[in-house]
Amino acid sequence: MATWSSLLFQDSSSPLMEQLIFFHDHAMLILTLITVMVGYMMIALVANKFTNRFLYEAQSIETIWTILPAIILIFIALPSLRLLYLLDEVSKPNMTLKTIGHQWYWSYEYSDFLDVQFDSYMIPTQDLPADGFRLLDVDNRTVIPMNAQIRVLITAADVLHSWTLPSMGVKADAVPGRLNQVSFMANRPGLFFGQCSEICGANHSFMPIVLESVPVKTFTAWIRSV
Repeated sequence: MATWSSLLFQDSSSPLMEQLIFFHDHAMLILTLITVMVGYMMIALVANKFTNRFLYEAQSIETIWTILPAIILIFIALPSLRLLYLLDEVSKPNMTLKTIGHQWYWSYEYSDFLDVQFDSYMIPTQDLPADGFRLLDVDNRTVIPMNAQIRVLITAADVLHSWTLPSMGVKADAVPGRLNQVSFMANRPGLFFGQCSEICGANHSFMPIVLESVPVKTFTAWIRSV
């Protein structure tokens, strides 16, 4: 979960988020090197009192500063395309979870388990327990098994919403009359928080998402008790 003064990404909870963080670091390293090099050249150009008369209309240096950025863009584009395909890949999911956005709460359906479904509302501040998270905790948490491939089908019942879990690397629009699909795998137990990321009305800020990752045995016991 994000905390005060956090400047970077949340700690990854899925392999997809790990790949997203790796790509971010890769791109930022290239951008930093470019910024340092261009800054050094600008300072050297201003500070230098001499003029190289062979530099004007030089075909060789124009060729270099055309080809070099193209090569740099290839080093950014190839990992980016690989990651895009990984994010869209949904192969042999162990469980399917359907998520429906409403004004202003979420509904969940476990259609693999005898039509288990429930609504998830934010707990008002005055009703929070002592260890609750203000504006983030819900009355019914979404429980998933750890180390299992989860497919999430996302839609909305009224207006546009967006189902977002930053630590899982998941963000998909909930569009009325349309099913969007995402996939992820939680590689550690815990509580993972998200919020609607599409402005959907007056209470847009008050429809959080809480995902609880538990071992498979605990999940099986929970699904039997629902």
